Amino acid sequence: MAWGVTLWSLATFLTPWAAENSLCALLAMRMLLGIAEGVALPCMNNMIARWFPQTERSRAVGLAMAGFQLGSAIGLTLSPILMSQGGLYGPFVIFGLSGFLWVLVWISATSSTPDKCHQISAYELQYIQNDGNMQSVIKDKSKKSKVIPPFKRLLSKLPTWTLIVANAMHSWGFFVILSWMPIYFKTIYHVDLRQAAWFSAVPWSMMAVAGYFAGVLSDMMIQRGISVTLTRKIMQSIGFIGPGIALVGLTMARSPSNASAWLTLAVGLKAFSHCGFLVNLQEIAPQYSGVLHGISNTAGTFAAIVGTVGAGYFVELVGSFKGFLLLTAFLYFSAALFWNFFATGGRVNFDETL
Repeated sequence: MAWGVTLWSLATFLTPWAAENSLCALLAMRMLLGIAEGVALPCMNNMIARWFPQTERSRAVGLAMAGFQLGSAIGLTLSPILMSQGGLYGPFVIFGLSGFLWVLVWISATSSTPDKCHQISAYELQYIQNDGNMQSVIKDKSKKSKVIPPFKRLLSKLPTWTLIVANAMHSWGFFVILSWMPIYFKTIYHVDLRQAAWFSAVPWSMMAVAGYFAGVLSDMMIQRGISVTLTRKIMQSIGFIGPGIALVGLTMARSPSNASAWLTLAVGLKAFSHCGFLVNLQEIAPQYSGVLHGISNTAGTFAAIVGTVGAGYFVELVGSFKGFLLLTAFLYFSAALFWNFFATGGRVNFDETL
């Protein structure tokens, strides 16, 4: 995590200088940014699996992802202000330096596992290890950290594929909405969302609030005796069926205000997925949570590319963007069905051939 943030902060800091130098230098900085950012979510999931008992993990993920989304909202809001005061260099320099500052705090304040932390109390350490069965996880992790993860066995289990499909669908829907909604609103409603402040901040803020609420609700359900598997299925169903219905509503909206309400609802309900597949990564195999996240994130990235580019070709061939929104809604419903059939909240044995 420290190396990832350091490198992407460096890439951010150097981007304006690279842009002035050459196109190749600019592309190199953007590639470094993407490569470095790729470690963030797998590392987050791995740390949460080690540090939080099962009854608190949804809240932890919700809070972490709220920071992710609020950071986007704050960045989109501050960037024009920083540019007006410091020119094009302003946001890149400020955000890059902020990243370096974060790394210093991270290195001094965190440790990989609770038992290596000098600031933790004996009571808290025992609470984490007992309630989350963390001792066995820590031992397993250290034991297997020097070998190649069993990719063949990981990919041979249906729960792994539910995570891959869920991540792919989550990314497809998110980036299609983010990339194409300005054009959709401009074409259908003649509204330029790039000049509307709410479009930059409201969807991200809605996701942050809804995601944390979903985390609290999910933990409460588990604490009250509802099975982990059922809880994850309910959260993921809301996170997929909800946006699917909202996108259908969006295609039938007659005014920009109604359409924007459906859009905000779709983005907000997507956040419930964080308490579905994103937490489930830590539950089916805590010792491989980072690896599983990396595998599913790769599928998610490809799905985002295919969805974003495919939308353009679809509209060109069919002549209707509403049709693509309905297709996306259908994919949401299908992914929810697949998840509910094959997902589990229990531990899956990936270390032995059964």
